[in-house]
Amino acid sequence: MIVVDANVIAYYFIEGDMTPLARSLHAKEPVWAVPSLWRHEFLNILATAGKAAAIPVTLLAEIWKAAFARLAECERTLDMGRALEMAVDLRISAYDAQYLALAESLGVDCVTEDGKLIRASRGRALRMKDWLAAEQ
Repeated sequence: MIVVDANVIAYYFIEGDMTPLARSLHAKEPVWAVPSLWRHEFLNILATAGKAAAIPVTLLAEIWKAAFARLAECERTLDMGRALEMAVDLRISAYDAQYLALAESLGVDCVTEDGKLIRASRGRALRMKDWLAAEQ
């Protein structure tokens, strides 16, 4: 099991340069855990992609349905107080801290492509390629 953040989810479901890496991650570790926050962040990613790239809303809705079907059962509760502590201590957003707090509580890695989160996480978060390399 790993915790993945919204950008990894986006790379998995929205075709692009990073999609093969996200799919390799999922093939290597198919059990993903997410906080319920993923819904809001991913929906915003879809809306932003639709506005910027003129992706038809019908396609965006299909992507949303596929992601929701895949990840709704992967949602886990977390200690929001711990997320708050991490946000303040690491000087990261409370959103990012939720992914780290969840990973900490489950005793698993947090996988992200968010460079700021990785730098601030003190080794608690890894890029997809780094996680895959470590698991070889």
